[in-house]
Amino acid sequence: MRIFTAVLATETNTFSPICVDRRAFEASLYAPPGTHPETPTLCSAPITVGRRVTAEKGWELIEGTAAWADPAGLVNRRTYEDLRDEILDQLRAAMPVDAVVLGLHGAMVADGYEDTEGDFLSRVRQIVGPDVLVCAELDPHSHLTKKRLSAANFFVYFKEFPHTDFVDRAEDLWRIAVDTLEGRAKPAMSVFDCRMIDVFPTSREPMRSFVDKIMTIEKSDADILSISVVHGFMAGDVPEMGTKLLVVSDNKPDKGSTLARDLGLELFSKRGTFIMPQIDEKQAVAEAMAAHLGPVVIADIWDNPGGGTAGDATVILEELLAQGARDTAIGTIWDPMAVQICMAAGEGAEIPLRFGAKSAPGTGNPVDGIVKVVHLVANAEMRFGESFAPFGDAAHIELDGIDIILNSTRAQSFDPSLFSVMGIDPTRKKILVIKSTNHFYASFSKIASEILYCSAGTPYPNNPARTPYRRAPKDIWPMVADPHAA
Repeated sequence: MRIFTAVLATETNTFSPICVDRRAFEASLYAPPGTHPETPTLCSAPITVGRRVTAEKGWELIEGTAAWADPAGLVNRRTYEDLRDEILDQLRAAMPVDAVVLGLHGAMVADGYEDTEGDFLSRVRQIVGPDVLVCAELDPHSHLTKKRLSAANFFVYFKEFPHTDFVDRAEDLWRIAVDTLEGRAKPAMSVFDCRMIDVFPTSREPMRSFVDKIMTIEKSDADILSISVVHGFMAGDVPEMGTKLLVVSDNKPDKGSTLARDLGLELFSKRGTFIMPQIDEKQAVAEAMAAHLGPVVIADIWDNPGGGTAGDATVILEELLAQGARDTAIGTIWDPMAVQICMAAGEGAEIPLRFGAKSAPGTGNPVDGIVKVVHLVANAEMRFGESFAPFGDAAHIELDGIDIILNSTRAQSFDPSLFSVMGIDPTRKKILVIKSTNHFYASFSKIASEILYCSAGTPYPNNPARTPYRRAPKDIWPMVADPHAA
């Protein structure tokens, strides 16, 4: 067997002012054939798992380019077309192949390409023809479109949020692909449109039990190869935005459709109960300062670079300063210009510095002060599960008793190693402020005495009922109370 694999992925917040060009991919992951590292990024586990699987089977794995950019706004048209065509040319050169196994995200939007993954998959199908297996692993914070369904044989999505299972789901992807290629399975996809958009953290109920339930069904029913909840991505203003339930059956599309509908309606019945309770910045800071034990983690959940925001909001920092907080560390505030200034000043320097809140309204105000440059790290990285996430050249500064990490590559706060690599022991701080909606939970929950979910400012369109969508459907919950009753 000859199998081609490649990755082309990012998550597009169409409301974000930060556009994505080729430099954004190169800053996060751009790996031409043969250069992908041994550890996977969020969307490139099909390559690393594929290496092991094909070696065990004695098959040939032909690696194409792997490209991933951290979430932001619209992707530059030429950047998308160049990366797409680079991979498609590699596929043409590899022909004939028995299968194409891809790592995608599912929420990319490029200038001129509203359904970017649909465009890419359709072109892959045109090259390989109707009989070659085409499959992909995707992030659930994405859009499942009719065009994608018509171009691929099956999809597998991460089940967990935080996405701690991207390697496990790549294993599922390859297991189904192997069974298909060896004639033991014939995947059929069935989809139910839940006609809703919500946030589904699996670190708490009721989503924890729901995911456990679908995993039990997968294990107990031989007809069901995979079940995925496609959460949808509420910051993507596209026509097919919304939550979907995907069942991949072994050539039992009717059974798959019934199961998808039943599970989808069960999910819909719990709408509005999934997301974590949130408090504002004043309450979050006051509660954290009053806590007897630390560290208290304040999650700045809506200024999340993993959702395409800049990650430069200062709303919580301003409140910490106003309330006189000490023994506090903030990771991170994105400000490449401020990092350059700190790098030029050097460790130990005390300098006047303005930083933060440059990207958009609703992110607070730039902070001015005399800061001490405590520690500088070039090309800094933090852990994320089995992988590493870069956050670029970074500066640890101190302002009025608060330790602040400034970074030059946008990245959400995945892991406490974010602090330790910058010379801060996170376990010895009373308060830790991080920027992430829920990916932080798997690692930070291990050291936190308490976690406070804070809704501060308006860097992200987090209320679909009030978001000024132009292209997204208007007949789904919460825009309407019960679209299934119509």
